Parts: sequence; structure tokens; C-alpha cells
Amino acid sequence: MIAFFLKQWLKGLVLTIAVFSFISFSPEPSKEIDTSSGETGILIMLLVVMLIILTAVVFLSIKVRLMVDKNRYRQSELRTKKFQQYLDDLGSGEIEQILKYIQSMRSNNNKASSAVNVKAGLMVAGLMLTILFPSSSLLAQKSEINTGLFSESGIIITITLIMIPILAGIVLMIVKLSNLLRKQHTRQDLEEAGKFSAYLATLTDEEAFAALEKRKTALDYHLTHTELSGEYPPDDTKGMISHVNTHVYLPFVALKKKALKRPNIDPQLAKLIMWYFGCAAGWLLFGTSVGEYVGIKFVSPDVDHISWLSFGRLRPVHTNAVFWGWASLGMLGLGYYIVPMVSNTPLASIKKGWYALFLINAAVIFGSVSLMAGINNGGGEYREYIWPIMLLFGIGLILTLINFIQTIARRKTKEIYISNWYIISAIMFALTISVVAYVPLWQDGLGETIIQGYYMHQGVGMWFMLFTLGIVYYMLPQQLNKPIYSYSLGILAFWAQILFYTLIGSHHFVFSSIPWWLQTVAIVGSVGMVIPVLAGTTNFIMTFKGAWYKIAGSYTLPFFLVGIIFYFTGSLQGTAEAFRSTNLIWHFTDFTVAHSHLTMYGIICFFLWAGMYAVIPRLTGKEAPQITVGAHFWLALVGLLFYTVPLMIGSTLRGQMWIEGKPFIETVVHMAPYWLWRAIGGSLMWLSHLFFAYNFYKMISHNDAVDVKEAALEKLAQQVSTDATIV
Repeated sequence: MIAFFLKQWLKGLVLTIAVFSFISFSPEPSKEIDTSSGETGILIMLLVVMLIILTAVVFLSIKVRLMVDKNRYRQSELRTKKFQQYLDDLGSGEIEQILKYIQSMRSNNNKASSAVNVKAGLMVAGLMLTILFPSSSLLAQKSEINTGLFSESGIIITITLIMIPILAGIVLMIVKLSNLLRKQHTRQDLEEAGKFSAYLATLTDEEAFAALEKRKTALDYHLTHTELSGEYPPDDTKGMISHVNTHVYLPFVALKKKALKRPNIDPQLAKLIMWYFGCAAGWLLFGTSVGEYVGIKFVSPDVDHISWLSFGRLRPVHTNAVFWGWASLGMLGLGYYIVPMVSNTPLASIKKGWYALFLINAAVIFGSVSLMAGINNGGGEYREYIWPIMLLFGIGLILTLINFIQTIARRKTKEIYISNWYIISAIMFALTISVVAYVPLWQDGLGETIIQGYYMHQGVGMWFMLFTLGIVYYMLPQQLNKPIYSYSLGILAFWAQILFYTLIGSHHFVFSSIPWWLQTVAIVGSVGMVIPVLAGTTNFIMTFKGAWYKIAGSYTLPFFLVGIIFYFTGSLQGTAEAFRSTNLIWHFTDFTVAHSHLTMYGIICFFLWAGMYAVIPRLTGKEAPQITVGAHFWLALVGLLFYTVPLMIGSTLRGQMWIEGKPFIETVVHMAPYWLWRAIGGSLMWLSHLFFAYNFYKMISHNDAVDVKEAALEKLAQQVSTDATIV
């Protein structure tokens, strides 16, 4: 039937094109044809209308043909076989009704069924076909129209206004005819049912009656569920079949594996960690809400005229809030869980952890207010906080470093697990780059530029990246329930990153006034970063070997996998950007914005979410709804792609326009649609953060449901304690 539809549609299409070709392009001896754009537009519009009419006609003709064929089939000798198929498909209840019906009908007269009549429907369809296909005289009249009039705007508007009700009438006609055919089809089905009931009334043969009763008995048979086990309960002295899930239902989303119950950690430490996570989630919502508003300003720059909400002030509020508020607190919260865990010893000081939390939150609060008020550190990207505010953050890191080192010093194991290598080194580098960036002794002239490149890149690579890699080296093997693929690859990646990443900050200032040799060193260091990236990615991917099937049953592993993919692609993209030829095109465009989000969001955020979704259920005993975790994952991933890919495409074209010497304002106009995609992608990412906040709430909210077994055990324990006290 599909082939028939395509055949008829292609025939009509060829006919329509031929007619329009004859009307539009056949020469007339007495008139000169005007081939203006207005005429072409009208002809295209008429061609589209004719194609719509053609499609509707073919569709309706097929519907009519199907109905006629069905009617002929029902009136043929095959009808009896069809009735037999109906009988074979009957259920037990239906057979019971039929048996009662036959018994009651045996005492009554048979009723004849009425015949179906489709002539009226065919006449209506034929009439519509006649209306839709005009006669050749009408086509001849079209060829007499002065085509030069099509260039007149008044004629074009008039024809357009005329075509609107015509198209509306065509649509209405199609709807009406479709309803008519549907009603006719319903009538045919009802008539078929009447004929089938009449056929059932003729089943007076005792064999047919017995066959129906036999089939009903077979359908009514049910297993007792004791055929293999007997009627006695199983003797399971070892408790191997306890906790069997007997509630079977069809879920809306695929069921994921729940986190296994682990030995409880110190409640005070769990409380500290949850406060780190809660503050991080709050700064994520605040920082990305500011980023969402900043993204909207690219599409609607005059949305407000308030100085505190200007782009120049809100942009650093966004970046610093997500850097020092969301990502830093999220990493430290996971660090407070991992460091004692892999050291197999309690945390050295809970109190130092609280002090660090207060100081870092105070730094982000004061920093955000000061930036909106116009108080900042000048043009240094990611170091817009003035030094007294950043000092609070630094003191918080110092307390954390002391706390972690004291914990590792008290470890119960001989070796120091590689996660602690990465975490401790990240904190040390964060303190080092902050001192270098904020102490003004070496920041005169070009020194300011060199220090800025060093600080900006080390902040990303030696604080955020190094810390989160330490998190992955613990959490990924733990979630896969298997050891890391290669400890040696981890050590290679660790030292290679320290060697090469500390050299690459100056690749942001290629073709600037800083020494040419320093630019070259930065480029060489960027190429050298291929070593730790390949080593780390290989280590993580090979850890998945033999356990890929676990991804389908986990809601944390997809976050880890996406982070690993972006770790590889985003890091190598940074290497590609460092070359002078590519730097000439991409740098100082929105390509760097896309790259920073591809790394900071695609790597850091996804790793942090994976770690939180794995740790929080262990601390609270509650898990987030799987459907909202899935919504968080897909909105974040799709939003990130919508954000970065258009920006990379548009920025590449913009860089080429600059090289060609195009005016700057022309490149701004060129970027407008890509900035719209940036706003769309950013909106999806921001929406995913709302789902994350909801999931976090569900994982920490109090559960009012009472577990009868646990409540009974608690009461029993209290009773035993009371009796012991009395004695």
C-alpha cells in the first residue's frame, strides 16, 4: 500500500510540474514574459498549493480504496475463515458470554444483518476529486494572465489573501472527508460485528458448543505455584533467599542499582560533609542563575540599566561563584570523605573542617557583593576578588591542608593511596598560585600579564583538575567494584601533569609583548600535556574493561563516563588551541568561552555530581528519584553541547573574518545567532541544576515512613537497657 501511495503521488507530482512548466514557461507570440522575483514567488506558492492538494487527494483515494477492498473482502467467501480467527482469539469471559448468548438464542428467531453500502461514499470521493482537479479550460485561462502583473505588490498581496481562505478550505475539506471515511469505517466494523453475532447464533452444532466449552476450561486453568516446590515452605537455614522482591511492576524508567548499605562513618564527619555539599549546591544555583542572566544579555543587551546588574560586573560574579563556591566546596566535601577513607583512620579535626567551611563561604559572599558594587582587583580574570577577601579563602585552604596532612600522617596503611597524592598536591598548588597572583612584588608591566596567564591556567589545571582526578581515582574503582587498571599510569599522569601544566599559562598571550621563548615554552608544555591526558584517560577507560554492563544499572557511572570523555577531548582541544596558527584564529573569540565550559563544566562538574550521587546515599541512607537524576544528566549534557558546539563554529568563522579584515561590528552581527544557541544551552544547563538541587533535597529530607522491623529492634534495645539499669 505504501508503494501504491508513492506511485500515485509521484504521478501527480510529475503532472503538476508539467502543468506549471507549461503555464509558466511556454512562450507567447504577442507578450513578453516577465521573469521577475514576484512572478517566481507566486508560481512557487501555487506549486506548493497544488502539491498539498495532490497529497490530500492521493491520501483520500487510498483511504477509499482500502475501505472498498475491506468491504469486498467481508462480502467474499473468506468471511467464514475470518470468523474462525475471531473465535480462536476469544478470551474466557468472551466465550462465557457467547455460550450464554447461544443458549438464549436457540429459543428465539435469527435476525438478519443489513448489507453495507459504500456507493454514497464513493460518489462523494469522486465529486471531491472532480473539484480538486480542474478542467483544462481553467488551466488555459491561467495561461492568458498577464505575467507582468505578478511583479506588482498589490497583486501579490491580493493573491496571497485569496489563497489563505482557499488553503483553509482545503484543510477543512480534508478534515471533513477524513471524518466521513472514519465514520464509514466504524459503520463497517459495526456491521461486521453484527454479521459475526449472527454467525454465532447459527452455532447449534453440539461439537462447536463443546469445543467452546473445552477452550474456556483451558483458558480458565491456573497454576497453583506449588508444582515444583510442593505446599510446604522452604527450609532455608542459611537465609539465602531472604529479601525477595515480590512486587513486580512496569517502571517508567529503567531501574538502577541501589547503593549497598555501608558501615556508618562518624556522624559528625557526615554532617560536615553534607554541609559542604549543601553550600556547594547553593552556590551552583546562585552562580549559574547569574550566568543564565548574563547569557540572556547576549540576546537582549538592554534588558536592564542597573549598574549592579551590568555585564561587566555580573560576569566575574558568575565565574567566581561557581569556581570558589560550587566547585571548590564540592571538591573539599568529597575530599573530607575520601582522605580519611583511604587512610583508614578518622579525620584529624572536625573543628578545622567547620572553620574552613565558614571562611570559604564568607569569601564568596563578600566577593560577590564587592564585585556587584564595582570593587574588584582590576583586569585579572578569575582573581577579581580583592586580596582581603581572597585571604579568607586562602586561610580556609591552609586549615584544610593541615587537616588532611595530619589525617594522612595517622593512616593505618603503609602506602599513601594515589587519591591523596592528587588532593594534597592540588591544595598546595592552589595556595602557591594565590600567593604568586596576589603579592604585588613582581606584577609590574609584562610581569602582570605573565602572572595572569600563570594564575588563570594553574587555577583550572592544578587546583580543579588535579583535585577531581584524585576523586576519580577513588570513586570510579569503588563504583565499579574493581581496582584501578594501572597504578603506574596514575603516577605517570601525576608527575607529567605537574611537569607540563605549570608551563602552559603563557599560551594565552601568543603574539603579545612577552618574550618569544616564553611563548614557545608554553606551546611545548601544552603539547606535553598529551602524555598525562592519554595516561589518565587510558587508565579510566581500561578500568571499565569487563564492567561496561554496569553503566546501564547505575546512575553515577554515566556521569563518570561523560567526565572522562570530556577530559580527553577538552584537554586535547586545549593543546590544539596553543599552536600559533590556531591561536591566531580562535583566541580572543568565544571559542575560549566554549573551551572553558567544555572543561570546567564537562569535566569538573560531571565528576563532582558523580561523586556526590555516590557518597550522599551512604551518609543519609536515601537516594534521589532515578527519573530526576536522569533529567539532570541529559539536560546538563545536551545543554553543554548546545552551548559549546555553536560557539566553536561561530567563533572559528569570526576569527577568519578578523583575518580577512572585516569590520568588528560585522563580526558581532555574525555571532548573534550563535549567542542565541548559547542562551538556549545555558538555559538547559541551568534547568538541570534545579533538578540537582531537588535530588539533593530528596537525599537529605527526613523520611516519615516507619520501618516496623527497625522500630521494633529499637524498642527492644531500649527495654533491655531499662531492665539492665533497674538490676
